[in-house]
Amino acid sequence: MATYNKFQQFSEDLVEGVHDFDAHTFKVYLSNAAPSASADAVKTDMAEISAGNGYTAGGATTTIATSETGGTTTVTGTEVTWTATGGSIGPFQYAVLYNDTPTSPADPLIAWFDYGSALTLLVGESLTVRFNSASPGTVFTLA
Repeated sequence: MATYNKFQQFSEDLVEGVHDFDAHTFKVYLSNAAPSASADAVKTDMAEISAGNGYTAGGATTTIATSETGGTTTVTGTEVTWTATGGSIGPFQYAVLYNDTPTSPADPLIAWFDYGSALTLLVGESLTVRFNSASPGTVFTLA
């Protein structure tokens, strides 16, 4: 299972209203660049793998939903899947969640998921990113 890690700028972006979890488009992209929780804030700060062979530049869209119970808000996201066709996808070690809608800042980062070592999908192999091992699965909670 990949490990969840939050970009530090996300906390400030959240309270400043950068993210609208009911209306914005959220995506997951793949990277092999080591993330920095403190220095990476927008998509251009953390390189994406090359597009091709079943992987589209910008990543794949996840449908985000929110719910609140007893003062705790849960944000969930649907799974995204890539299948290598016509060649390999990768290498990559990180799946990165970002908000594709805002223009200032453009494409703010939310979190990354670390697979522990670089992976490469060979032709016919797939990677499915499921938040908290479910679809929809919990991305994060705010209490």
